[in-house]
Amino acid sequence: MESEATVLIVEDDPGLASALGELLEAEGYKTRVEHNGERAIEHIRSENPDAVLLDLGLPDSDGFEVCKAVRPAYMGAIIMLTGSHGDNDHIRGLEVGADDYVTKPVSPPLLLARLKALLRRLEQISEVTDLSVASGDSKKLNMGPLFIDRRARQATIDETLVELTTFEFDLLWMLARRSGTTVRRDELYRHLLDREYDGLDRTIDVHISRLRKKLVEFGGEADWIKTVHGKGYQFFVA
Repeated sequence: MESEATVLIVEDDPGLASALGELLEAEGYKTRVEHNGERAIEHIRSENPDAVLLDLGLPDSDGFEVCKAVRPAYMGAIIMLTGSHGDNDHIRGLEVGADDYVTKPVSPPLLLARLKALLRRLEQISEVTDLSVASGDSKKLNMGPLFIDRRARQATIDETLVELTTFEFDLLWMLARRSGTTVRRDELYRHLLDREYDGLDRTIDVHISRLRKKLVEFGGEADWIKTVHGKGYQFFVA
């Protein structure tokens, strides 16, 4: 998928949008550009690109609103582009469904690394799903009211479907399959984001918080995911 992936660039600055397009096309990606939020929402819903680079500062609706509008049905990768170096915009972007973020001015090597990591994970998901279907291996976990089917990429609580993003499902699966043991934070970064934990990045913490809220919203318990301070997280359904 990676070299043939389609990437939608949502950026109202024509110069930056053009530069990003040239950067990605030089790496073999197919790109499209939208300059406002409403057009971006229509494009994502109709074309289903593999990934979206989503600027926060759009002229009509901001990147947060675009992400919230498309995320319930869109399973591709979303990387937020933000001019803020503080935590607030980064955290809010992750909370509304972005997978990762890159701050402006955009570092080309960093952007490419994060995009490639997310697309590689999506490709691995597709390969695992195809292999499971072919072999009949459904990879299911059943823990009390929680049922997780990796092949179908679905989780239910008391038979109610939990609405999860692709990233949230992978995070839940990684924690649940090692139920009762501590999964280290640096391991989550390497496995899910393909980068080392620097001690400051809060991307995984925000995804954990969002996953907890989803589980509670659909009938689960917040303490199914416990924070092991200084180490990582532990999943257990009593």
